[in-house]
Amino acid sequence: MSSNENKKLLLAAAAAAEDKKAEEIRILALDPSESGLTDYFLICNGTNDRQNLAIADEIELRLKREFGVYPNSVEGRRQAEWILMDYVDFIVHIFSPEKRAFYGLERLRKSATTLSADELNAEVKKKVAAARKAPKKAAKKSPSKKATKKTVTKKTASTKRAAGTSAKKTARKTRSS
Repeated sequence: MSSNENKKLLLAAAAAAEDKKAEEIRILALDPSESGLTDYFLICNGTNDRQNLAIADEIELRLKREFGVYPNSVEGRRQAEWILMDYVDFIVHIFSPEKRAFYGLERLRKSATTLSADELNAEVKKKVAAARKAPKKAAKKSPSKKATKKTVTKKTASTKRAAGTSAKKTARKTRSS
């Protein structure tokens, strides 16, 4: 998956969490030199275990429905105090308020950059706009390639006809002599 697609998935997961009234939603862009594990953390919390489950279910359902993507693994669903959903390029952490304060992932990842969903969305839009400009240039070049192929095909066909005609003429000359 491209990084742009990963960011779209991450934004969809954040939107799903927000739709289920998750609190204190944070997106951490992890420093690649410190984390070979993943690129982003999506961290949020619900007010109770049932809400945490609802948030996890909504994220999983939305990413499955809109992108056909399933988490590689889900941990902590039974207790629902800390649910971890591993989507490889990003990991979703859904905490109870007490567990979030206790573990403090934001404190542990001091080198990570905190992004808002708006910042990430602007970055995605910028990359999409840049990608849309690039194919137009390639599209202008491709008809000439097609035209070249057609020309080569026509030349090959006419060369074959000419070769066939000259072979017939040679056969006629040998018969008449």
